[in-house]
Amino acid sequence: MLVELAVGDAYGAGFEYAPRAFVEARNTLDGYVQHETHHGIGPGRYTDDTQMTIAVAEALVSGEEWTPLNLASRFTQAFHRDQRVGYATRFHSFLLDVRDGADFLARIMPESDKSGAAMRVSPVGLLPGVADVLHYAAVQARVTHDTPEGVEAAQAAALAVHYCHYDLGPVRQVGEWIDARVPRGGWAKTWHGKVGPKGRMSVTAALTALAANTSMSELLKACVAFTGDVDTVATVALAAASRSAEYTRDLPEHLVSGLENGPFGRDYLAALDARLQA
Repeated sequence: MLVELAVGDAYGAGFEYAPRAFVEARNTLDGYVQHETHHGIGPGRYTDDTQMTIAVAEALVSGEEWTPLNLASRFTQAFHRDQRVGYATRFHSFLLDVRDGADFLARIMPESDKSGAAMRVSPVGLLPGVADVLHYAAVQARVTHDTPEGVEAAQAAALAVHYCHYDLGPVRQVGEWIDARVPRGGWAKTWHGKVGPKGRMSVTAALTALAANTSMSELLKACVAFTGDVDTVATVALAAASRSAEYTRDLPEHLVSGLENGPFGRDYLAALDARLQA
C-alpha cells in the first residue's frame, strides 16, 4: 500500500494545480513529470502526503499509545530527519521552527478543513474494526485539522482502505458504505472537475475515481485528470485500491522503479508496509 500511494503522490506532484492543457498532454503514465513551477520537487520524488503517511504508519507499528503528543512527535521527527518541500508554505515554516511534539502541540492552530489529515491517514484503515478506524482517524486528524470537515475527510479516507482491505463489498459501492458511517454523508456523490484544497474535495474525488475503475494504472490517470490537488487525490485512491482484490495491479514498472529510493524511499516504504500488514 505505501509504495503504491507514494507512486500516486509522486506522479500527481508533477500535475498539482497545473493547467488542464498541461495535464491532458502529459498524463500518459510514460514517466514522472517535472512540474512547470514547483522545481523543488523533482520527478519521482514524493511530497508531504507520503512523508506524513510514513509518520502515521510508524506510530501504528510502534504500538505506542495513540495520543496527540505521540503523533505530533512522529510528524516532527519525520520532517526533521528528511526535510523536503511540498508542504503548504506556512506549515513548512512551522515545521522548520518546532523542536518536538510538545512544541508542535503548543504552537499549532488546528483549525484547517483542508486535506492534510486525510492524505496521511491510509494506514489507519488496516485496523480490524470500524470503530477503531473512526477513532484513530479522528485523533490523528485533530492534531492539525480539528474541524468537522477535516476529521470527517480523514475518517472517510481511512474507511475506504478498510472497506477494500477487508473486502466488505463491491468497490463501486464504497461511497454508499462510508455514507452510513461518517456524519453528514455525501461521500457517494460523483465528483466533476478541478479539485480544490479542502479535504472533502480530495476524498470525494478519490472515491469517485476508485468506484469507477478496476485497474491501478487507469485509476492513477483518472485521479490526475481531475486537475487541481491531484497528488492528494491519487494518494488516497491508490492506497485503497492497492488493498482491493478487484483491482488489477498494473502500475507501470518504470513508475515503481523510478520512485525515489533514498533512506526513506521505495525500499523503506516496502519494509514499513510489511510491518503494517503483519
